[in-house]
Amino acid sequence: MPGPLKSSVSCAAAMLSLALAVSAADAAVLQDSVRAWREAHERAIVTQFVTLLSLPNVATTLGDVDRNAAYIEDELKARGFETQLLRATPGTPASVFGEWKIPGARRTVIFYAHYDGQPIGQKGWVSGPFQPSMRTALPEARPIDWHAATGPLDPNWRLFARSAGDDKATIQAMLSALDALQAAHVKPTVNIKLLYEGEEEQGSPHFATLVARNLDLLKGDLLIMGDGPMHQSGRQMVNFGNRGITSFTLAVYGPTKPLHDGHYGSWVPSPAVMIAHLIASLRDEDGHILIPHFYDDVAPVSPEDQAALAAMPPVEDDLRRALGLARTIGPTRLANGYLEPTLNVRAIHVGDEGPSAANAIATHADASIDIRLAPGETPGHTRELLETYLTQQGWFIVREEPDMQTRLSHPRVVKMIWDEGGSIATKTALDLPACKAVVASISRTVGYQPIELPIVGASSGMADIVNQLRVPMVGVSIANYDDNQHAQNENLRIGNLWDGIEVYAGLLADLRW
Repeated sequence: MPGPLKSSVSCAAAMLSLALAVSAADAAVLQDSVRAWREAHERAIVTQFVTLLSLPNVATTLGDVDRNAAYIEDELKARGFETQLLRATPGTPASVFGEWKIPGARRTVIFYAHYDGQPIGQKGWVSGPFQPSMRTALPEARPIDWHAATGPLDPNWRLFARSAGDDKATIQAMLSALDALQAAHVKPTVNIKLLYEGEEEQGSPHFATLVARNLDLLKGDLLIMGDGPMHQSGRQMVNFGNRGITSFTLAVYGPTKPLHDGHYGSWVPSPAVMIAHLIASLRDEDGHILIPHFYDDVAPVSPEDQAALAAMPPVEDDLRRALGLARTIGPTRLANGYLEPTLNVRAIHVGDEGPSAANAIATHADASIDIRLAPGETPGHTRELLETYLTQQGWFIVREEPDMQTRLSHPRVVKMIWDEGGSIATKTALDLPACKAVVASISRTVGYQPIELPIVGASSGMADIVNQLRVPMVGVSIANYDDNQHAQNENLRIGNLWDGIEVYAGLLADLRW
């Protein structure tokens, strides 16, 4: 099992360690030291990352998730951390906790990421999801023998594997940043707590309980979340929250057996049409949610957030061309929609297709839907609004397969199953001293003012830890925006890992407020 990488950096880099304190060191000197270490250890870093990515980590497979937790815990122990595996209850996924107390440090920063991953059943993987493969970018995805390559690794090469970007890249960046600082004998300016979750891709159903049972252990002054991709412009970004989420499945019912659509198509209701009309009643083609009072709880956008959104670089024209879109929906600017809810239809299934298709009326139709919640909204009230609306539209809601009496008594029956978990949005004010300190540290590392995004469009269970610990949260992502997270051919651009190591080293050793 790989441990921390040993240094072969020049004496000049080692001399940095003899400074009175890193807080007095010039950020550029620190960055040069970290970069020099990385350049001397590129292949070893990628080898470590490949080992981590090779561990299957689908969130619903507890044994695999536990093996990831054990590996990460060993890596932290090898770097001097005091560690624990935290569980909400026996039989639930572990969160890996590590702590390093720094003599003289006044602040404690909690660094969060998740190590579990999405399912891998999507079609079209160019290589096995847990067989990491170095390649050029999509669509070519040409294989590269990086072991035989001479000179520095091309930063535009990409490592293809599940969780390469979401979120194991952040974990590897942290491990390598710690190694780089150790090689230069540079101590962090803050106490460090690492919290790596193992069930985020399940919706973090037990995370609130886990946090509640470990409040003292997890106490800190700032939470830095390492989830999600960077801005589409490629510039480093800091975000200050994420949306919430609730999700569910629907099933509507037609005849008890498939029927010839010529004989019965003008008389028997079609589940395919029924579910299409049901979904169309929930949102319009432009993304506006049609459920009455759905927007009543949405918090207003502050002037500070409006200013931050207005200052973001435009990427919409380039994205439309790259994605082949002749039109978009919602606000003109992509990020402006993140402070509003969305209702997304993840899948619809009815009947058969291809060689198995038949001219028949299907017996039922299914759909899978998620709702991203804006600040102010809650899963509970959202569910109440939606179910009340469906009932008013004439749907009879059941939680299990309807029996014959139910089918005969109600013309529109829908089975509605809410997914376990769900979360509210979390949002931190941009002008807090801790938030300004993160932006300033990253500015010194990258040499420009990072983008400040008030909230990201994605969701997580972070509100549980933020609200229970009453700690401000900022997000610092390193993955390329086109990393295909949650889809086939997830990948990480190697240059993003290199930059991420420098950013996280800076946050460890050049953060103060």
